[in-house]
Order: sequence, then structure tokens, then C-alpha cells
Amino acid sequence: MTTTEPVGAAVPAAESAAAAAGVPRPAPGATPARTPLVARAAAELVGTAALVAVVVGSGIQATGLTDDVALQLLANSTATVFGLGVLIALLGPVSGAHFNPAVTLAEWWSARRGGAGVNAREVAVYVPSQIAGAIGGAVLADAMFGQPLVKWSTHERSDANLLLGEVVATAGLILLVFGLARTDRLRFAPVAVASYIGAAYWFTSSTSFANPAVTVGRAFTDTFAGIAPSSVPGFIGMQLIGAAVGLALVAVIFMQGRTVQGQPAT
Repeated sequence: MTTTEPVGAAVPAAESAAAAAGVPRPAPGATPARTPLVARAAAELVGTAALVAVVVGSGIQATGLTDDVALQLLANSTATVFGLGVLIALLGPVSGAHFNPAVTLAEWWSARRGGAGVNAREVAVYVPSQIAGAIGGAVLADAMFGQPLVKWSTHERSDANLLLGEVVATAGLILLVFGLARTDRLRFAPVAVASYIGAAYWFTSSTSFANPAVTVGRAFTDTFAGIAPSSVPGFIGMQLIGAAVGLALVAVIFMQGRTVQGQPAT
């Protein structure tokens, strides 16, 4: 769920490993080679699949252990926090660990306006990989717990207050991710993003899907974490609006001052 900028944080370790293996280092000042797109697509697919498997699987497990809905949500959110943090730490240096079309599209938009990020070709690879991974993750979770592999969810989530919750959840996520990027603190993303999602489970009415791919994947399972297919378009629409709001907040809050000759930026 982070931008692709964390790749740079992995360069020193990668160079040390390469040197130990006898691989020549790039010339001073040269731009390090990016991870091949096929590897980044695989990371996005596997990462999103694992994330959805954690969300759906922990939901199934929780409902099998207790009838208390609060405990079910606590178990579901706790597993998601730990799972997401591990996935970002593991796959962030490969693909940026977006696992989320809203993050990918927001990064593409930022790159169009002069920032670092994915291009249109990479978006066209990342987003389908994320959606396919999300569906696969839901099917895998159902298979692990002996549920029907594909059963459309009957959990309606179309109330206006839930849709507002998705705008808030997604805007907050985008503000966090791109705020960290603007302040050169993406090294904190595994903890910060996972913590935010865990908190948003509880402070948003929608339990913070905040992710179009995960929303699609969760429609394929009629379990605790599911969402009815009829509710999916509304959630995705609100998530995209939330992403736009989040980018607007980033532009305002992390506005870069202009340097006047002989004076500090203001």
C-alpha cells in the first residue's frame, strides 16, 4: 500500500549482496536498475491475494470461535494489521506494496504532475494483478476453511453512512501514504499503514475496505468479511472519490514552498 519509492531503501542492501556474489556494482551516479515489471506484477498479485486471505480467513476463524460480533471484529482487525504490516515490509522493496488500485492510480496521477511513480503501462499491469490476486485470496481462504470456493456474498453494504465511511477511510489512507512519501519517511510505512487500517476498522462505519481490489475479492465469499456484489460499485466509487480527496489534502498540507533567491523557502 505504499508508493514505489521504498525500492530505493533496499538498494544499499541489494548492492552489498551483489558485491558479495561478485556482481559488478553500477557506476557512480548511475540509476539503479528497477525490478522487472513481471516481478512487480507478481508481487502485487501475491501480496493482494495474501491480504485478502488474511481478511477473509481471520473473519471465518473468528465467527467459528465466538458469537460476539465485537470480538469477531477485533480478531479480524488484529490479524489484518499484522498481516498487512508483514506484507508491506516484505514486498515493498519489490513493487512498492500497493495492493490497492486506489494507491496505484493516485501514484500515477502524482507522476503525471511531476512526481515519482508508476506510468500508464505499469498501471495497466498492476491493477489487473491486484484484482486477480484479491479474488484468488478470497477463494483460497474459503478453501482453507471448507467453505464453497465461490459464493456471492449476501452482506449488503449500501447505506449512505457506509459509503461516507469509505470516502473517509480511503482519503486517510492516501493522505498517510503520500504524506510519508513527501516527508521522506516511507520507511515507517509497514507500521504506519497497518496501524491506520487497524484503527480505521473501528472508527469508520464501513470497517475500512479502502481498496477497490479487496472490495471485488470480498464479493466472492459469503462470510463475515464479504460484501454483496450489488454494493461493490458504490464502495468502489466512494473509494475513488476518497483517493481524490486524499490527494487534495496532500497537496494542501504538504505544500512545497518556493525558494526566493537569497531567502529560505516559505
